[in-house]
Amino acid sequence: MKVTLTTDSGSASKNSVELSDVVFGREFNEPMIHQVVTAFLAGGRAGSRAHKSRSDVRGGGIKPWRQKGTGRARAGTSRSPIWRGGGKTFASKPANYSQKVNKKVYRGAMQSILSELFRQERLIVVADFELAAPKTKDLVSKLAAFGLNTKVLIIAKEASDNLYLSARNLIKVEVRDANDVDPVCLLKYEKVLITADALKQVEGTLV
Repeated sequence: MKVTLTTDSGSASKNSVELSDVVFGREFNEPMIHQVVTAFLAGGRAGSRAHKSRSDVRGGGIKPWRQKGTGRARAGTSRSPIWRGGGKTFASKPANYSQKVNKKVYRGAMQSILSELFRQERLIVVADFELAAPKTKDLVSKLAAFGLNTKVLIIAKEASDNLYLSARNLIKVEVRDANDVDPVCLLKYEKVLITADALKQVEGTLV
């Protein structure tokens, strides 16, 4: 399987890149992709909600008053849940929302996503994508030459600072290194522009 490289003017060049049929020739598997995406999003949840129980609240070591003879109800600690400033009865603790996903399933989902992007012609492969200066205007004009006026993900083997800074103010453009590609970012954008070196690196991790 071969993919033709796109030039800076947006036209097809004479050069092409050989792709693996295992990575880019897989059938679309929606249930597997849904499982991986759900697990990925669940792993990003903070789960930091927490309350203090009576053992976590400061103070309350001494008995407020003697057991008998005061006419008041018995009290063993001032940090009881029924007291003001006391601990919570059923205190919530930090939750772990992560889900286990096998490496084989994750690779299969990524292969399925990349294959579908390739079939729908949403994957644009270029030899190189670099900017001479960190200017958003230059990045917009360069993307316009490729006909990319929609949401686009730019993937480079090692994105330069100029590319990161140029895309920082564009809400519909995101720049990722090849090592940071995940299933959510691939599905989020309508077009994926990737350099040939980054494509081979992503392919090498999924074979």
